[in-house]
Amino acid sequence: MIKKKYTFIDLFAGCGGLSEGFMSSGYFSGLAHVEWELPMVQTLRNRLVQKWNETEEDAKKKVILFDIQKTDELISGNWSEESIAQYGENNDNSIQKGLKEIINKESVDFIIGGPPCQAYSIHGRATDKHSMNDDYRNYLFESFVKVVDYFKPRAFIFENVTGMLSAKPGGTPVVQRIYKAFRDIGYNTLRPEEFKNAVFDAYDYDVPQHRERVILIGIRNGEYFTLEDFYKNMSLCAKETKKTVRDAIGNMPPLYPLETVTKYKGRYISHQCNGNDLHHLPRHCSARDMEVFKTWIGNNMNYCSQQESIDFYKKITGKNTLYRKYRNLEWDKPSPTVVAHLQKDGFMFIHPDINQLRSITVREAALLMTFPMDYQFFGNRAYCYKMIGNAVPVNFAKAIAQSLYITLD
Repeated sequence: MIKKKYTFIDLFAGCGGLSEGFMSSGYFSGLAHVEWELPMVQTLRNRLVQKWNETEEDAKKKVILFDIQKTDELISGNWSEESIAQYGENNDNSIQKGLKEIINKESVDFIIGGPPCQAYSIHGRATDKHSMNDDYRNYLFESFVKVVDYFKPRAFIFENVTGMLSAKPGGTPVVQRIYKAFRDIGYNTLRPEEFKNAVFDAYDYDVPQHRERVILIGIRNGEYFTLEDFYKNMSLCAKETKKTVRDAIGNMPPLYPLETVTKYKGRYISHQCNGNDLHHLPRHCSARDMEVFKTWIGNNMNYCSQQESIDFYKKITGKNTLYRKYRNLEWDKPSPTVVAHLQKDGFMFIHPDINQLRSITVREAALLMTFPMDYQFFGNRAYCYKMIGNAVPVNFAKAIAQSLYITLD
């Protein structure tokens, strides 16, 4: 029986994937969750009330809408007039006294989080004319460091994309910057050349998708547990059985094309709708889209060459591209990495059933990320896809939490 749960602060909390995994492990309790986009804050607050028995008042106090770049204001309060105007209305008034006031006399055992990854991602750098070198998100880890330095937790968990291993904003490898920043405040992490040993695939942890991420732990100097302990336990917590797309979404109600496109509340509808779950509503698909999906799945075009895929896109649209534009999920395989690009289109996430001729719904994307079926997301559909694609899969987060607990035990 657990006598006392370890406490954590979640930075860059998003819609709550990391927090949900840590809390559902049964070993951890969240003291505060910081996020700067309102739909994600509303989503996480609602989850704390509906699942974790927080009052609405406490949920509003714990889930803080704020820009972490204003780190001094976040920690110590004394908000500027600009911050009050921008964030005051959607926060509990107490946060204007600072995160230290919210935490009060509680001991912060851990700080967890994953700064936005777009600046480190290889795709992001490939599609930006400056290779993301001028992107402010390269340095958001510095705000993470400041919060760690203030609260001095026993350890932190820092999650990010594998692209960070090769990112060099300002000409200096970001792994060197991160290592030095944490070392300077008294935390032991892997050395920069060892960061590659901290790469784990969520697929090995009960998640039906391939999703490789760097899981960096930093341990306060003087603690009795070690980096080696944690990483050994991460490996031991991997599952032998693996989940597939069928395991995740195979039981979802099918959504077949309508004979005639209809218009409802100003929106064109091309497919049947399941009224029981507002997140299981398909995007509108044009007749051309559906024909593409039928051709793609019917001819098993996932396995065509890159050039054949490019030629197919040119034939359909008359436009040139350097990348594949279509891909269907396959029932008995894991999904590829669920990404925030789903907010723009679902052509790389075509449903595997050739009779449905559509891309995946918000609910299906969430299930591929192992969010529970009763998890409710706030905001429009595009925002929901975005927050899900940017999240940490819940089962992966739970495995990280379990590994951390075993290490402590």
